[in-house]
Amino acid sequence: MGNVTVVDHPLVQHKLSLMRRRDTDTAKFRVLLREISLLLGYEVTRDLATETRSIQTPLAETGAPFLTGKKLVLISILRAGNGLLEGLLDLIPSARVGHVGLYRDPETLVAVEYYFKVPQDLGDRPVIVLDPMLATGNSAAAAVSRLKEAKARDIKMLCLLAAPEGIEAFHAAHPEVAVFTAAVDERLDDHGYIVPGLGDAGDRLYGNK
Repeated sequence: MGNVTVVDHPLVQHKLSLMRRRDTDTAKFRVLLREISLLLGYEVTRDLATETRSIQTPLAETGAPFLTGKKLVLISILRAGNGLLEGLLDLIPSARVGHVGLYRDPETLVAVEYYFKVPQDLGDRPVIVLDPMLATGNSAAAAVSRLKEAKARDIKMLCLLAAPEGIEAFHAAHPEVAVFTAAVDERLDDHGYIVPGLGDAGDRLYGNK
């Protein structure tokens, strides 16, 4: 699939397999999601801009790369996106943070917005949208549409799992937005869940339904 990066590092795949297991409890699921988000974060931020500055090491002066430009923005699609957010903030503690509250109508599977709070100057900042499950693609597409209305231009989508149907629907709406994921699973079931998947990420993360 075009414009999709599958992070197939062995550590990512091992942790994902543990998360898929039905008997993995809530506490372990949280730890694994935080750990895997760090590993995915390295890939999704690979092309951040840098500039060379002169520094003094204990032995000599040298030119060294530093991040440049405005701080990037992490946008969590509530509620499950917060599981990825925590790990990425460990990796990039200076990042700005925004939240988009969406829920999926159980009948129509259409995304319904209930909250939107994001940093200013999105047009000048790299933006990474976080949601563990890219299932139907409706919530992710709706969130990116709202971010574009807020002038965001440099946007990437980071998820833990994706379904082919979700990728297709998302890129039908936003073909230029790159998707980073740990796996592309087989399909969606009749209820819009990813198969084989790992269940509802929010429920498993927070221990409720």
